[in-house]
Amino acid sequence: MAARRPSVHRCPVRPLLSCRIRNSAHRLSSSERFAQRHIGWDSACYPGHCGGVLAATAISQSAADPLSGLVLRDAPEPQPKPGWGVVRVVSSSLNMHDLWTLRGVGHPPENLPIVLGCDAAGYDEDGNEVIVHPVIGDPDAGGGDETLDPGRALLSERHDGAFAEYLTVPRRNIVPKPTWLSFDEAACLPVAWTTAYRMLFTQAGVKAGDRVLVQGAGGGVSSAAIKLAAAAGAVVYATSRSETKCAEAVNWGAREAFPTGERLPERVDVVIETVGEATWSHSLKSLRPGGTVVVGGATTGMNPPADLGRIFYLQQRILGSTGGTRTELIAMLRMLEATGTRPVIDRTLPLTDIHKGFQLMIDGAVSGKVVIHPPAPDHGGTP
Repeated sequence: MAARRPSVHRCPVRPLLSCRIRNSAHRLSSSERFAQRHIGWDSACYPGHCGGVLAATAISQSAADPLSGLVLRDAPEPQPKPGWGVVRVVSSSLNMHDLWTLRGVGHPPENLPIVLGCDAAGYDEDGNEVIVHPVIGDPDAGGGDETLDPGRALLSERHDGAFAEYLTVPRRNIVPKPTWLSFDEAACLPVAWTTAYRMLFTQAGVKAGDRVLVQGAGGGVSSAAIKLAAAAGAVVYATSRSETKCAEAVNWGAREAFPTGERLPERVDVVIETVGEATWSHSLKSLRPGGTVVVGGATTGMNPPADLGRIFYLQQRILGSTGGTRTELIAMLRMLEATGTRPVIDRTLPLTDIHKGFQLMIDGAVSGKVVIHPPAPDHGGTP
């Protein structure tokens, strides 16, 4: 029997927000104590604060037990700075970036606690349906590309993220959501799909007829890369350790899928590499002379043997790629509308089950994206 959520009391401090107060006279039952341990729930309000939003917050980091540092608790309600807006989150989705933060990779501990979550779709203050572009940066500081701004930050790196009922971001990061896209689909796009779009089309210049290898079928970026490359007319090959995920890759548009490391029927023009050490050698061996490997992640390790001799002799190109721009997000939306391509959603979960979703990611038991739903507001009305 599933552990029930600890009982809480919502204070009518503000019509859109809520708080939880621990009743000191109430003794928790054993099932309630288990539930608090299981979901990392902290039902107390912040000191001196009785109006907040439920949020999944990173409070500590551990390489061995990353989820031990993730708790559900009230966070202060968003207070937008000049030029920023508030978004009521309808859907968000999990990313490897969240797990890297909890593992202490690329996120300094002095930036804790912080609300996690890079992806969001919801409503702006005027009730418009929107998508949140997650790269917070200045395009002018990056030569027209905010991902090249030295001061850029992904949502949840320096600013509270999307695993909450509300968030605040610069107004340029609030993008109209097309009506033909659901909130759940929209919440899959900002990080994984825009990353894949940039890797394929901005960095590698993939065009119809190109041969593309996508390593590690099943993840958010890889599933996006398979579907986007196939929609663009490329011949796509994919790899995975799982027979099930190989079959799914073919359903998503790959011509063939192979066990990780197996020889391909031909050399490819482009490799989409997000796995790292486990597939690096295979990526280089599968690439034609003059071909391109685009690296957008390294989930199995960041320091494989470089094989420089192969790279310079065959004139192979290695390109790094991080995130995407607002312009690329909008261009990708136009592509999805034109082709009918949609994200792969593995499952949806309430915010209170976020630990379960992350554990599935850690276990490699998801194909596509895990979508998270925060609680709906207690008041009536859409936004």
